[in-house]
Amino acid sequence: MRDFPLPPMLMIDRITHISDEGGDYGKGEIIAELDIKKDAWFFDCHFYADPVMPGSLGVDAMWQLIGFFLGWTGGQGRGRALGGGKIKFTGQVTPSTKLITYHLHIKRVIKSKLTMGIADATLKADDKIIYTGQDLRVGLFTDLAEVDG
Repeated sequence: MRDFPLPPMLMIDRITHISDEGGDYGKGEIIAELDIKKDAWFFDCHFYADPVMPGSLGVDAMWQLIGFFLGWTGGQGRGRALGGGKIKFTGQVTPSTKLITYHLHIKRVIKSKLTMGIADATLKADDKIIYTGQDLRVGLFTDLAEVDG
């Protein structure tokens, strides 16, 4: 799985670092960026006269990156978010924001019938951490019927 969602759901412009070592847990890390444009599609619809990027899009980008990491390490299948532990928002992305930086620390990769990655992540708006996610989980499915259970 090396595919990302198509725009406009693709919330990543570039990956600046990826490694299967390092990070807070020594199991890998990935750093990626998104350039914020004042006319980004989500500012017009969230919220009326109070434009902010939906927090769910930032968390989805974190899941997108875990799925990419799993494919990059040889995992097969289509990525699906499986949930997460604690997610916290302490700020917002507005039209004045220039750059989002995602930093993911891989905690665990499980390769059995299902390939699953677990990671902690941060999102910086310019240079300030405003989102954190703990124990974010993504699975790779070779048979999407398994997703529907």
